[in-house]
Amino acid sequence: MKLQQLLSQLRQAIDDFDMIADNDTVAVGLSGGKDSMTLLYGLKQLQRFYPKTFRLTAITVDLGFETYDLKAMQQFCSQLQVPYRVVTTQIADIVFQARKESNPCALCAKMRKGALNQALLEEGIHTVAYAHHRDDFIETMLLSLLFEGSFHSFAPKTKLEQTGITVIRPMLYVREADVKGFCNKYQIAVTKSPCPMDGHTRRAYVKQLIKQLNTENPGVKDRLYAAAFKLYRS
Repeated sequence: MKLQQLLSQLRQAIDDFDMIADNDTVAVGLSGGKDSMTLLYGLKQLQRFYPKTFRLTAITVDLGFETYDLKAMQQFCSQLQVPYRVVTTQIADIVFQARKESNPCALCAKMRKGALNQALLEEGIHTVAYAHHRDDFIETMLLSLLFEGSFHSFAPKTKLEQTGITVIRPMLYVREADVKGFCNKYQIAVTKSPCPMDGHTRRAYVKQLIKQLNTENPGVKDRLYAAAFKLYRS
């Protein structure tokens, strides 16, 4: 995927769901993975010509894994001239050592979001961009269907009433395969997740299931996306 395609898809999603207001400050939740690095890069380039003026910053919630290397993210933000903050936590120790959670992902996600939201409020920022893409949207829908018995996915734009923070997902129209290609084409260095659950979650299972379904029934992925997306277009 070329930069022009990424910017077109980002802008379309932002415009379709009115994600960014004029003079807004948008914080990107930066994990170091391919998705969040691509989102930050794309928003930085979009910032140059988007009709609404907005500022960018990046925030990483460090869960406390000893092997988590922040250097690539620090260098990336420096190159892009984007302010960068690291929020240090002990979430990994709490989840895996103190609590020994049988389902660590749920508690980890809750605590990670709490730490991020607290940092946003401290900085006076009320808009945060998550790097969820088209494939994430489909996977979340199928996860809810299989494990919760409901049919829904995350919303393109959500206001958290308790904090006043608005969560936006500008990569809603971007395919994961295109993100991988983009990082390779533009030589964006990514940081591997140090979490021991990486690749062994329900989401990883659903990702593989969708891949198999789409191989056996070409077009299934697109039809799942269209079905889930109707919830936010109706």
